[in-house]
Amino acid sequence: MLNASKIVGIPLPRIDGPLKVTGQAKYAAEHHEQGMLYGFVAVATVAAGRIAGIRTAEAERFPGVIKVYTHKNRPKSAGSDKKWKDSVAVPGHPFRPLENDNILFDGQPIALVVAETFEAARDAAALIRVDYVAVEPHTDLRREEINSYVPPEPRRAELAPPEPRGNAEKAFADAPFKISADYVLEGEHHNPMELFGSTVLWGKDGELTIHDKTQGSQNSRDYVCNVFGLDPQKVAVKNSFVGGAFGAGLRPKHQLFLAVMAALDLKRSVKVEMSRREMFYLTWRPATVQTVSLAADRDGKLLSVMHRAVQATSRYEDYQENVVNWSGLAYKCDNAKLSYELAKLDASTPGDMRAPGAATGVTALEAAMDELAYEIGIDPLELRLRNFAHRDQNRDKEITSKALHVCYREGAARFGWPKRSFEPRSMRDGKELIGWGMATGVWEASIMPAEAKVCLFADGKVIVSAAASDIGTGTYTILGQIAADAFDIPIEKVAVRIGDSTLPKTGVEGGSWTAASSGSAVHAGAIAVRKTLLKYAQTMPNSPLAEAAPDQVSIADGRLVLETNHQIGIAIGDIMSSRQITSIEEHAQVAPDEAQAKKFVSYTHSAVFVEVKVDEELAIPRVTRVVSAVGAGRILNPKTARSQILGGVVMGIGMALHEEGMIDHRTGRIMNHNLAEYHVPTHADIDSIDVIFVEEEDEKVSPIGVKGLGEIGIVGVAAAVANAIFHATDKRIRSFPITIDKILQFETAGLGTSQRNWH
Repeated sequence: MLNASKIVGIPLPRIDGPLKVTGQAKYAAEHHEQGMLYGFVAVATVAAGRIAGIRTAEAERFPGVIKVYTHKNRPKSAGSDKKWKDSVAVPGHPFRPLENDNILFDGQPIALVVAETFEAARDAAALIRVDYVAVEPHTDLRREEINSYVPPEPRRAELAPPEPRGNAEKAFADAPFKISADYVLEGEHHNPMELFGSTVLWGKDGELTIHDKTQGSQNSRDYVCNVFGLDPQKVAVKNSFVGGAFGAGLRPKHQLFLAVMAALDLKRSVKVEMSRREMFYLTWRPATVQTVSLAADRDGKLLSVMHRAVQATSRYEDYQENVVNWSGLAYKCDNAKLSYELAKLDASTPGDMRAPGAATGVTALEAAMDELAYEIGIDPLELRLRNFAHRDQNRDKEITSKALHVCYREGAARFGWPKRSFEPRSMRDGKELIGWGMATGVWEASIMPAEAKVCLFADGKVIVSAAASDIGTGTYTILGQIAADAFDIPIEKVAVRIGDSTLPKTGVEGGSWTAASSGSAVHAGAIAVRKTLLKYAQTMPNSPLAEAAPDQVSIADGRLVLETNHQIGIAIGDIMSSRQITSIEEHAQVAPDEAQAKKFVSYTHSAVFVEVKVDEELAIPRVTRVVSAVGAGRILNPKTARSQILGGVVMGIGMALHEEGMIDHRTGRIMNHNLAEYHVPTHADIDSIDVIFVEEEDEKVSPIGVKGLGEIGIVGVAAAVANAIFHATDKRIRSFPITIDKILQFETAGLGTSQRNWH
């Protein structure tokens, strides 16, 4: 564990901030060199069928055009699925751009125009004429649910629902209080500020330097090397700065393949950047239909939990998420049955989007818990407290730490929850109805294999190197803080080098594991440097540290000293001079503790409290206040940590009220593929967000006691908003996003307060 520090735990500003605000931070598509070519992608305008004919002659004649690629002339690439699968690929047949004439989804790339300027490539692409043989698309999940199936091969073992425990059906049938409801979540689309782009720089002897929008530089490098049969030593992928990704950048996108393909074929540098419209065709949080059934006794003790989810995937791959498992571990219940199915649609393969699975499944569970609380007639927070789980019943394992009780207590106090009136429609502010809702959040806390190099110089400066990515989470800063803490130096003396496939190996940045994984690797590297320093110091004549053990020394004020007496020690410069060296570099790696994993499991937790105001006449809902209390182990930097939770809460509000991919199921096409019609929360939609980090020590979750924060901020938010809307209006909307028309439609259907009988 990290010791008390003046650097770790302090809300320092991001060390990469000045580069970003001054425009000096270059993103993937902002790299340029003389003579570079530009690619523009032409996309399919049907969702299912095949290309009967494609005419490119007019585009090829357009001034400045170098070449037009289609399935008819695409250069050769790997043939086996294995070569096309990246490190986080899902079961199935990975998408291969321009492979053949089959159309698998709306917006599928069908041609690449390469020209001397972007404008020439774009205008020429508009001249390509395509004849299609279209077939009826199947894009409506609710219609295709009847053909859903249980995937034969889990994407990861932990995604498979656990075996049923007890007898959930009988317990449900015999219980005095029960609810069963369907919850529908429409598909959402990632919309990071930075568009996906790849700049491939052609070097001498065919070496490639690729600037790619990705959450894993080494994943992108390995992908292109496997697909094109390239020598990994001759390919470097860089993603020094990433303008948001939220899971969309975990897997390589087709612009990377197309840019590398053209560069290899033409032996020139090529850049391909997507448009905002194309971003909607790439990946998406899949639509789901979920049925949650809960039963309890008169005291609110859960007797039965059943959760079935049907989730959309593509025709060609089985994308799977952990949607239902949360319902078996969030609360104590001896009878649980969880099931998960996929429905294949004529759509692109979905992908991880901030808290994949949890953001979806916990929304349904927490909305159902609110319904059950009202069915029984007890406070929604009290129901959760009465069913608090101290152990993961799904895996039958101990939980390393769980500060959720403290989250409930501190969050409720800050929000003012005890002042809440129980009955819906009982709180108002003029013409607006006020509703207070809450929900629990949970996300897995993981550490993944990671490596790092730490180099200490005689003058006290430090360089930290790892292939880790910073997708806006603050990775640069927290790695710098960990190194500064280890060597007792200002963070200004630490240089952090990340976002480069040639650096020490790390996995993709995702799952909230980067801080715990790469941070622990840097911590381990610093310890290794300190051990080497001690070894060298002990060879010096009359060394005052001759008998010291590695865990008895630390670095303070430029000296290697005894922990118990900082007066006893040797200057780092003197130690290195004795060996005639100017620096010490050590390589370290960390990995999950397999022995510990057999007994323990780790999660981050949160308690989310939301206030909404709903205009009684216009049915316009506004989220006016949010309190999110989070238990996530040690907080390395409260400033960047708070930003993570703020971003998650905003995305949760978008999930609850705004974001919805609208598909015309007659054509299978996405109709709102732009930011004018695909609504995301703006500043005008966001009011007060209060973040609380509760005290939580966990020495088992990771060597530095960190759990991760990228995902937990969004989990439970949509449910809390929905529960608050019910409390304000007495209208239980189970279809997300909750838009004005749904609230009005509910009123018209006569399902208001008069239908209810409160216990």
